[in-house]
Amino acid sequence: MTISDGDLREMYRRMSSIRQFEDTTKDLLLKGELYGAFHTSTGQEASIVGSCMALRIDDHMVGTHRSHGHPIGKGAKLDRLLAELMGKETGVNQGKGGSMHLSDFSVGSLGETSIVGSGFPVATGAALGSKLQGLDRVALCFFGDGASNEGTFHESLNLASIWDLPVIYLCENNGYGELTAASDVMAVEHVAERAAAYRMPSATVDGQDVLAVYEAVGEAVARARAGEGPTLVETLTYRFENHAIGLPIENYRDPAEVEHWRTHRDPLLLFRDQAAQHGLDGAALDVIDAEVTAELTEALDFARSSPVPPPEAAFTHVFTNPIPIAR
Repeated sequence: MTISDGDLREMYRRMSSIRQFEDTTKDLLLKGELYGAFHTSTGQEASIVGSCMALRIDDHMVGTHRSHGHPIGKGAKLDRLLAELMGKETGVNQGKGGSMHLSDFSVGSLGETSIVGSGFPVATGAALGSKLQGLDRVALCFFGDGASNEGTFHESLNLASIWDLPVIYLCENNGYGELTAASDVMAVEHVAERAAAYRMPSATVDGQDVLAVYEAVGEAVARARAGEGPTLVETLTYRFENHAIGLPIENYRDPAEVEHWRTHRDPLLLFRDQAAQHGLDGAALDVIDAEVTAELTEALDFARSSPVPPPEAAFTHVFTNPIPIAR
């Protein structure tokens, strides 16, 4: 696939946005400004952005419990995402979703939840809806290696294949399902091998190479739009942080392994080498980094100054009549 200078810049902008957003929110969590379980996608930026850049704005996307980065990769604004994490009324979900339950319909993000494997039926259903409506819109379903052992994975891939649904299942294989090595709980070496059971095309690509991901997902998107059905794409990636920030257990990974990925497999640093080959120099990328930093500063001011939801908001967006609040 050919890629323009503008697309290269936008790829880096989104990757830098994810990295800086995650670093900022981690710092806020450790300082006590954010609360709850917190799962960052630092290190997986290329997998996210390469996939989302292959989509249109109206295409659907479903994330995971590790999904601050996915809405950003799809083009979401940082200020309302940060406000959501801080539980503010101006957040993308009015402060009711938080870290693991973000959605932003303005960019096609249908949401993510803390339930592992829950996104498969949502993305499959979205793809079925597009097909029934005669639209050429596709659905992209992010999931981790651990989720590929869930029943929803196999049920969804089976249905998608039978019905030729326009859906791309994107496995971010970071080598660990929570604290367990993927190699200990899978009989196959690669998640992509499982596509054969459903006569589904598949690919395994370097998840730290944003252009490789972009190309593989782009081909899958083209097939889906042409009515040729679903694809399973596996990106081999790595999360630089622990399973969750503040988790006291860290000895399940060799520190040398983590350092290797941080030092030699950082997707932002790898992209700088690729960009130079396309005539985009480091100075231009430095400018983008600075612009993202400024945007995040404004986003943080916005989030901090936004109001918290009123008590009555607990009874909006529900499936029954609100009950009176006792004063």
